[in-house]
Amino acid sequence: MTTIALSRSRYISLILILGTLTALGPFSIDMYLPGFPAIAKDLGVDQARVALSLSSFFVGISAGQLLYGPLLDRFGRKIPLYIGLVLYIVASAGCMYATTLNSLIILRFVQAIGSCAAAVASVAMVRDLFPVKDNAKVFALLMLVVGTSPMIAPTVGSYVTSVFSWHTVFLILGVMGILILLATILWLPESYHPDTTMSLKPRPIITNFLSVVSEPQFYTYAFAGAISFSGLFAYVSGSPQIFMDVYKLSDTTYGWIFAFLSIGLIGSSQVNSWLLKHFTSQQIVPIAMAGQVIVCLILIVGAWNNWLSLAGIITLLFAFLCCLGCINPNTSALSLAPFTKNAGSASALMGAIQMGLGALASAVVSLFDTHSAMPLAVTMFGSSLLALLVLLMGRKQIKTAITTPDKASAVIVH
Repeated sequence: MTTIALSRSRYISLILILGTLTALGPFSIDMYLPGFPAIAKDLGVDQARVALSLSSFFVGISAGQLLYGPLLDRFGRKIPLYIGLVLYIVASAGCMYATTLNSLIILRFVQAIGSCAAAVASVAMVRDLFPVKDNAKVFALLMLVVGTSPMIAPTVGSYVTSVFSWHTVFLILGVMGILILLATILWLPESYHPDTTMSLKPRPIITNFLSVVSEPQFYTYAFAGAISFSGLFAYVSGSPQIFMDVYKLSDTTYGWIFAFLSIGLIGSSQVNSWLLKHFTSQQIVPIAMAGQVIVCLILIVGAWNNWLSLAGIITLLFAFLCCLGCINPNTSALSLAPFTKNAGSASALMGAIQMGLGALASAVVSLFDTHSAMPLAVTMFGSSLLALLVLLMGRKQIKTAITTPDKASAVIVH
């Protein structure tokens, strides 16, 4: 691990590069959402089935992260990252020419396998390059970069789909992959020396993952954070049908609403950075999770009684994302804080848990075609309540003094 002193310009450039790596997956999700109706029409399927290509992407990210974790620890961060980005670029080209839903589902799975290298490497490099006490702040800054995805991607995707076609969306994603690969090669430092003692045989890898997941601080915050975060995947998967089918909005209008809602996630993540000056991550997380449960309870009651106007559901989803913005940076930092040598494996396992549960939540919403917000409301409420229960029970198992990014401070600059 190479924690280094950084100049202010170098600090900003690292945040931008790591942020674009982290944002590659979300961009791959958000940009093609407005194209669901066009994809369904071209491939001769209903819109709900198109969401299966989103679920396969989540499954690919979940499975792929378990693959890349040991590779990042064994060969350093950059070589596996290069391989993943090249795979992503090739799969994006394949998605452009998909002629059946099944082929799109498979290619999206492969595309996800490539993009998750960027996700795992960026998280591990935060742990490598920055002091533990600053990790929550850095994750919040990364979320600021990642937050441009739901603001820009659906809007761009809607216009691209309207003017050109949904195929062009994947051309743009492929070009993005090429640019990110070049930035990684030219400006991103290698932050971890290859560990030649790290075995890539199945038994040692499994043993290593078990040692990570047996750490009480890891399993408490990784699982609680991932379950909470799965509500976001349910929202992403269910929102096209709700806004464009139930509320009869155009794909362009949906893109703008999606962009507006993302402000809640971005803004609250930056408020979280301010809160960390006055409170610890351990104090912030349970309060934010409790707020999330309350918001989802109101959502499910409103959906059950058909009380939700368009403005009402937008308001509740905005509040849900605000809570999530105060949860995710803290649970991520707390999950990784105990690890140094196997931070890559810990990052991969955390991401796999998050994406696996996200894929499950996405699939649950996709299975129902009720022309209402109820499937989304039930899924989000269930995930929020379960996350809070896991947090409260898991914290009782943390016997030793907790390793924490307590009251984040700035990285030293010269």
